[in-house]
Amino acid sequence: MSIALERYSDAHRRRAALTHRLRRARLRVLASAVLGATLVAGCGDQGMTAPSAGDSLKPSLRVVGAVATDLGTLGGAGSDAVAINAKSQVVGESATTSGNVHAFLWQRGHGIQDLGTLGGGFSQARGINSKGQVVGLSTTISGQQHAFLWQSGQGMKDLGTLRGEFSLANGINDKGQVVGYSGSSGQEHAFLWQSGRGMQDLGTLGGGASQANGINAEGQVVGTSSTTSGDSHAFLWQSGQAMQDLGTLGGAISIASGINTKGQVVGLSETTGGQDHAFLWQRGAGMQDLGTLAGGGSDAVAINASGEVVGFSSTTSEPYHAFLWQPGRGMQALATLGGAFSQALGINTKGQVVGVSTTTTTSRQLHAVLWQ
Repeated sequence: MSIALERYSDAHRRRAALTHRLRRARLRVLASAVLGATLVAGCGDQGMTAPSAGDSLKPSLRVVGAVATDLGTLGGAGSDAVAINAKSQVVGESATTSGNVHAFLWQRGHGIQDLGTLGGGFSQARGINSKGQVVGLSTTISGQQHAFLWQSGQGMKDLGTLRGEFSLANGINDKGQVVGYSGSSGQEHAFLWQSGRGMQDLGTLGGGASQANGINAEGQVVGTSSTTSGDSHAFLWQSGQAMQDLGTLGGAISIASGINTKGQVVGLSETTGGQDHAFLWQRGAGMQDLGTLAGGGSDAVAINASGEVVGFSSTTSEPYHAFLWQPGRGMQALATLGGAFSQALGINTKGQVVGVSTTTTTSRQLHAVLWQ
């Protein structure tokens, strides 16, 4: 089984469908979406839930000594955190008291703030820069799904689309450059949005679809694209240069999720044996397999300037566990909020990590978590 999980929004379904067309579904998980489709469908506040789990974290896994802090919710039963900046500001999405899901901003001493929507009932935050600018996706008053840029005192701005009715923003750097993907179903393309210039189509690796997942301070963009052969490969895009294929770990697919200031790229690739493994790509060194916690698959989602990588890994018999990978130390598990399921989805320059975890061994509820 691929390590992709079911998502609860149409945007996530579009993304899963895109990956299937690019070859095999996987894509980095927003763990809050696991088995939560009924929540967005308006069936009430049933919470964000994780797959059924057995025992809690196996004692045989090396666990990092970071403390896990529950960041709470917007009044509903579930939440997840996907990104954290250098000021320790955290963004994600949460169920509200009304049963909708809204993007949030969490700040120490201020708690969790609802960022609202573009007029519809749903929004999710996907990235934040050091200036506190937030990007993501929201439904509009007409029901379309559009990328947004949120700024304190200005609220949420609709970034429009390349074509069609859909766009999603995945990342933003300190220059205010935004990346994501947009277009009609089946023909979404990666974009770079800049103030005063709008959306720029970044093209593909020869296939019909692409999506941008991350951007660094230099404006280097990473993501995944279909190739002429129909496979899905991780890419690196730079202004003035053609989109670069980063290859794979021997299999047919790879997906880049994050890039740091040094140009180090992380993501997931299929191996020659058909497994999904986290990778670290560096210029001149190529793609390195980061392994797993204890068998199964793994996915690297984010990397900081120190080369510390976070993501999640499954085992042959256990659910997904958040991990921290460090040069010279390898992959170590992060503790949960009490349950068996966790995923690390963002890391900042201080080494603070955010993600999602089940709260108890008997509950499948998911809450945003900060590890530090």
